[in-house]
Amino acid sequence: MNMTMAIITVITIMTIRMSKDVSVTRFLFACLLATLSAAPASAQVVEECDWVASAQTIVEPWEANTRTFSNGKVRLALLDTVEPAAGAMHILVLSPPIGELGDRQCRVISFSKGIGFTGIDFGQLNADYDPSRGLMFRVPGSIFENDVQRPKIIVFTVNQATGDITVDLD
Repeated sequence: MNMTMAIITVITIMTIRMSKDVSVTRFLFACLLATLSAAPASAQVVEECDWVASAQTIVEPWEANTRTFSNGKVRLALLDTVEPAAGAMHILVLSPPIGELGDRQCRVISFSKGIGFTGIDFGQLNADYDPSRGLMFRVPGSIFENDVQRPKIIVFTVNQATGDITVDLD
């Protein structure tokens, strides 16, 4: 939620609390709900692997849509869940820390909870390394917003020491 939305929300809530008129309260509450539901869901998410990370969702050919980094310790793969059609693309991340059984953590990067990106150009994936942050990745992608496909750069960092994965859009 941006600052303007936060201010509108606070003012509306204060006005609702001060109003003695039930019809005014109902109207303002309806306006608040409409305002909040119109806000775009823009928080990218990193979630533990679930059905989205199934082997059947790895985009074929696997050789072109998976890559390893850090001497094979980190693997990325492009995932396509088919539905929802405007948000079916995700990125699989297998990375340290290593669990007690020798397995890597498994995470999925998505546009928002339950929704992937409209497109990801995995062939254009770029990687860099910063010892203080970890492996840093940039890959062209797109999202579906207001009935339009919008190009974005998906930027994410994998910190192998802590297991933290952060993601944002440029």
